[in-house]
Amino acid sequence: MDESQTGALAAELIDPTAIFSRTLRNFLAPIWPFLEDPTVVEVMVNGPREVYIEQRGQLVKTDATFADEETLVAAIRNLLQFVGKRLTPDQPMMDGRLPDGSRVHVAMPPCSKIGPCMTIRKFARESFDIDYLVNCGTLSREAMDYLQVAIQTEKNILFAGGTSSGKTSLMNALSVFIPDEQRMVVIEESSELQLRRSHVIQLETRAPDRYGRGEIDIRELFRNSLRMRPDRIIVGEVRGGEALDLIQALTSGHGGSMSTMHADTPMDALNRLETMALMSDVAIPLNALRTQIASSIDIIIEMARFRDASRRVVQVTEVLPVDEEYRYQLSDVFVMKLPEGSKRLDDGVLTWTGARPAMADEVQSRLLAQSLPSLEPLFADKGPEEG
Repeated sequence: MDESQTGALAAELIDPTAIFSRTLRNFLAPIWPFLEDPTVVEVMVNGPREVYIEQRGQLVKTDATFADEETLVAAIRNLLQFVGKRLTPDQPMMDGRLPDGSRVHVAMPPCSKIGPCMTIRKFARESFDIDYLVNCGTLSREAMDYLQVAIQTEKNILFAGGTSSGKTSLMNALSVFIPDEQRMVVIEESSELQLRRSHVIQLETRAPDRYGRGEIDIRELFRNSLRMRPDRIIVGEVRGGEALDLIQALTSGHGGSMSTMHADTPMDALNRLETMALMSDVAIPLNALRTQIASSIDIIIEMARFRDASRRVVQVTEVLPVDEEYRYQLSDVFVMKLPEGSKRLDDGVLTWTGARPAMADEVQSRLLAQSLPSLEPLFADKGPEEG
């Protein structure tokens, strides 16, 4: 074996992904072809006899099976052991992250009534750029230019939508508009974000051990992140009491931050944020909370997944100050509209509503829209509906 071959072998031996492939290929043999297939984005094992995959946006039942339940349990235990996790009677459900970034979730009896279940959401090796997303219809060029200016003026943005609607992919793509010299702290339960900037600190939660010790949750990571001198804070997903910590941080100088949330409309997103903030151990009057929420979130981007498997922005909405009765006020800047005569949602086009953005005066004062001609109508003194 020559020197180059020796070096290649040594590199493979210390590469976690290569070790993962060598170690677990036999255990995961029934589903291994799907893990290597770039067109498959998710593998769902519902007991030893039933395996589904998501491929090109469609849910497909495969012919793959495991020999028996013991074989599947052995595969699950070896996979979790490889990533430093273990199942116990007290912890029959577990999340983990594979060396290539893919996420794995395991549910065992008694929580799972149909037997051992394993779901692997594969890591997207290719990250989409903005031009690609515009060309494939995820958002319009006009909306993309608007969001570029919003990010440059340090507006706080919440990405809302259903599961697998493209929230994380769009956030990754829009990160190119963040000035590269800024320091970002990213907080996630399982690392997914691939922000295209050089100064990124990624923090990840840790589950407790078998004795309930050593847990580090989102709230603890968030509080520590404030001591790390962040210019922007990126929270992978808001889903609990950490919402109040996020709201208070965003209203105290950490502009330009982003997060994602499961919500079907921008108003639903604000209501869910309010509910989660009330789940914290801090008592705060509802009116004061709503005022803070309206001050902390500037823009909500609503995304949806369509029947043709495309993921698209369906609404870009600005959050205005609460009214006299402390109710949320929203202003749609872009909404998806169907062409005249069409009844297919897949034909929708993201269109400017004519509303003048709330940040228009700030943008004009900074001269940020000069190089983006598509924004001239948006940031004019009056929109077409007002004139």
